[in-house]
Amino acid sequence: MPSLLDMRRRIKSVKNTQQITKAMKMVAAAKLKRAQDRVVAARPFALKMSDVLGNLSAKIGDDFSSPLLTERGDSKYLLLVVSADKGLCGGFNSNLIKAVQAFMREHDATSEMIPVGRKARDFFKRRRVTLVEEYVGLTGSGTAKHEDAVRIADRVIEIFTNDPSIDKVFIAYTEFRTVLSQKPMIEQLLPIPASQEEGDAASASAEYIYEQPVAEILGKLLPKQIETQVYRAMLESVASEQGSRMTAMDSASKNAGELIDTLTLNMNRIRQAAITKEIIEVVSGAAAL
Repeated sequence: MPSLLDMRRRIKSVKNTQQITKAMKMVAAAKLKRAQDRVVAARPFALKMSDVLGNLSAKIGDDFSSPLLTERGDSKYLLLVVSADKGLCGGFNSNLIKAVQAFMREHDATSEMIPVGRKARDFFKRRRVTLVEEYVGLTGSGTAKHEDAVRIADRVIEIFTNDPSIDKVFIAYTEFRTVLSQKPMIEQLLPIPASQEEGDAASASAEYIYEQPVAEILGKLLPKQIETQVYRAMLESVASEQGSRMTAMDSASKNAGELIDTLTLNMNRIRQAAITKEIIEVVSGAAAL
């Protein structure tokens, strides 16, 4: 049985841990509010831009071609995986990594990877996955910068354009839904997928009139589309990370409180047993005299 001093030390240690988890929860809550506002502001633009360019690419004739639109084979993928740089955020990183592994098993294709975040890089580096490039330390402050997304998007476009062996590029990230709900997503980034409208929907879709040459317009819009989708994925990932961390730290604080109650009860029992033993010894000594 542990001594009374050992129990007091353990209770003090758990209380110190509880103070840390409460502080981390408060910090995550503050960062989550800012990240959530940025996601809500960026999501409609990113979705609408993806929809418009999908319709455009479906209607473009033979007068314009781009490597960002040209369909290739289905034997080699490049995965852009957006994870966190830090842990202590529940199942955020592990759920994303499991989704990426399931995707790689499901598709019988050679896969290379560009991890954005230390957790994805460290995990897949140990699994001997080919890392073409790596980006770490971009979201440690609890936000994502647009210039970082532009830099990553430009590099992805460069790799895809210069390496004809890469057939498709996918981006894996965690979509923020609520504080308690985040879903890993894997979407095709390149070649930019065309709209799959059929039947009445296709006939009712909007027709576009170009004031400038199609090549000039799409030459600027297509890279901008990749930048927008990468930036949105980074924003979604940051918001999901902070939401998951806040939930995890709240659960840790509650568990610490329950553990403190249990340890306090055990300490009181040990102290009561010690007092009872001393009383018995005193009474026995007096009776012997």
